[in-house]
Amino acid sequence: MEKSYFPTLVTVNWLKELVSKGGKSAYRILDGSWHVPQAKRDAKKEFQEGHIPGALFFDIDECADKSRNLPHMMPSVKVFEEYVSNLGINNDTHVIVYDNNAQFPLFSAQRVWMTFRVLGHEKVSILEGGLPKWIAENGPVTDKIEVVPKGQYKGKFNSKMIKQMADIMNNLKSAEFQVVDARPECRFKGVAPEPRDDTKPGCIPQTINLPFMNTMNVKERSMKSPEELKKVFESAGVDLNKPVVFSCGSGTTACVLALASYLLGKENFSIYDGSWTEWYRDAPPELKLNVPQ
Repeated sequence: MEKSYFPTLVTVNWLKELVSKGGKSAYRILDGSWHVPQAKRDAKKEFQEGHIPGALFFDIDECADKSRNLPHMMPSVKVFEEYVSNLGINNDTHVIVYDNNAQFPLFSAQRVWMTFRVLGHEKVSILEGGLPKWIAENGPVTDKIEVVPKGQYKGKFNSKMIKQMADIMNNLKSAEFQVVDARPECRFKGVAPEPRDDTKPGCIPQTINLPFMNTMNVKERSMKSPEELKKVFESAGVDLNKPVVFSCGSGTTACVLALASYLLGKENFSIYDGSWTEWYRDAPPELKLNVPQ
């Protein structure tokens, strides 16, 4: 069903085999770990202490548009080109990204996947199950950080894959696309706190809630099968034959739903990059539903 030659999801055994063949100049493994502020975890420090051999760290807070005062917004072409070139990545490099989340099979790797795709790079795969599954299946780890020759990456920003607040605001009248929120239902309904102290829970009007974890087999540390994913979208009331924009807290788990829809063959999806963090901060009070007073 996937149209790309490069597999979207790869297994631990697949990656072990790739690594055993050598030829590191053709691919680059990236640790794209990121954790919510309340987790009080330092993803970069953890990477330095142990990672898949040959992996480099991709910091979604660093490779970002920092001018907007919002967490990890999509980087400009210039910022992205410089950042990934310094990771030894060229336009023909196959990028394999993973993250280190004990609870979910992926939590931030899909944001890195989406970032590469927005900036014009389709040769990107995700290690399903991440570092915990790699370790559970006897994959080696190291604290050695390799020095790689600088790449020469040339990017191209696909603006169709990103929606801004003005687009979401206009859609309240035009209803051109569905907006689907990936956050847990309790946050969407305003009854559980957001992971950021300056943001209360709630939702954008006319939004469908589809919690990102519903697309996963959490115990098996995998995404659900295409047949199961189709049912998940249908039961939530999402029509993948129509335009859809995915949202969440800060544009990270929205990319889980983007990934799930891509696994079903959908390619014309977008994410609302600012997501609820921006909407809560900037939208008029009457357009912030279920927000505790």
